[in-house]
Amino acid sequence: MNLCGALCMLLTLSMACGLRCYSCVASDPEYCTDTVSCSIIYNRCFSFAIDGINLATKGCQSSIACVGGILCCEGDLCNSAGTAGPSIILLLASSVIISLFL
Repeated sequence: MNLCGALCMLLTLSMACGLRCYSCVASDPEYCTDTVSCSIIYNRCFSFAIDGINLATKGCQSSIACVGGILCCEGDLCNSAGTAGPSIILLLASSVIISLFL
């Protein structure tokens, strides 16, 4: 039971610190390594690429503005260039822990 309490505390603490996203305007999304703490009005990270022009933009966004070609995601640093970000790894780890205790 102490493990469940510790996990809940860590999740609460990470939520209180706010959302973090990759933020940049770059010709290659792989070079987007700067991070930013999002304002409280932003609840998503976004990525946007313009076809034909090697330009990618990443940053914080409100879920209301996640339309069209703007790819939005939830969770810290979920708008990375990689296909399996830290959000997926955290989801898998929490699923294993939950299945062990239930």
